[in-house]
Amino acid sequence: MKTLRRLLYVEVIYAVAFVSLGFLALFFFFDVVEELPNLGKGIQPYRLTQALLVVGLRLPSHLYELLPIAVLIGTIFVMARLAQSSEYTILRTSGLGPWRALRALLVLGLGFAILTFATGDYLAPLTDRTAQLLKARMDGGVSVGTTGAWLKERQRYLSYNVNVFALTPDGHMQNVRIFEADSRGFLVSLTQSPRGSFAEGAWVLENVVRTEFISPDGKQPRVERTTLPVLRWPTEITQEMVSVALLKPDRMSTIALFQYIRHLEANSQTSQRYEIEFWRKVFYPLSCLVMVVLALPFAYLHFRTGGITSYVFGGVLIGISFFLLNNVFGYIGNLQNWLPWVAAGAPGFLYTLLSLGAFGWLVLRR
Repeated sequence: MKTLRRLLYVEVIYAVAFVSLGFLALFFFFDVVEELPNLGKGIQPYRLTQALLVVGLRLPSHLYELLPIAVLIGTIFVMARLAQSSEYTILRTSGLGPWRALRALLVLGLGFAILTFATGDYLAPLTDRTAQLLKARMDGGVSVGTTGAWLKERQRYLSYNVNVFALTPDGHMQNVRIFEADSRGFLVSLTQSPRGSFAEGAWVLENVVRTEFISPDGKQPRVERTTLPVLRWPTEITQEMVSVALLKPDRMSTIALFQYIRHLEANSQTSQRYEIEFWRKVFYPLSCLVMVVLALPFAYLHFRTGGITSYVFGGVLIGISFFLLNNVFGYIGNLQNWLPWVAAGAPGFLYTLLSLGAFGWLVLRR
């Protein structure tokens, strides 16, 4: 059995690697074409070598998204080719029954699931952050949208709404605004600073303009404006939280998402979008297990010469449909306020039922 498993594993790994390489080459070409209009622009001229480096650093993110699809296509190709050449029939007569084959593929799928998790949770966030910093040197900072990142924090008697327009490549904040409100929700003060940095348990703001709205009892309300060269603002909002707010949720690690969700919940902010992405991070690597089970029935089909191409194409369509359904359920779940784990896990559950149904009908019954 060790020889049979080794043969099966080597064939599938080579096929998955080849499919992944083909997809990555295609995405690399598309990303390069997308970056070409930016050449020569920015504070520092954006060169072709920098564009190629930025595009190359995005490849781990594409690999994370494509691995389950590549596992499905590569495994289908191997199973169909073994069935077409009657090699799988020889493996069956050598003792590779349906349950043993399923168990062997599940072990292989578990290895791909671990690789997918490691890529999406450690490698992709690191390379994405590096790519953003490289582009920030061209644009002058890392920002999102037209207003930057918004965060909220509650302290003992006051609440703060904080806006950071961008992060510079050296980790400083640009155009910081802090809106301070009392327990009734009335605006108390507005603090503005063109530049700020992170310290232990505080932000250090430079060239601060602080506007206070004072409403004493029985007296005329007034506005006082003061200018300070440096202001230390105590806060639990860390540099990681600001970076998270400036990044897309699908580019965060599982731990960063969990910490940011806890911060949002502690400050009575909606976290539906981030919770769905968190559960997608949890369930997505497990889809590799579903894909190998879905590919196993192809080894029990009868192929004519050249018929393998149509089945591989069918595998491509199944993989693309899973990718699209996974995204669609995330958007619908966010709009309809579904339970986050339901919105994230429903596509994998549906394809699990499909794979088990195909295995039961084509393998066990026939």
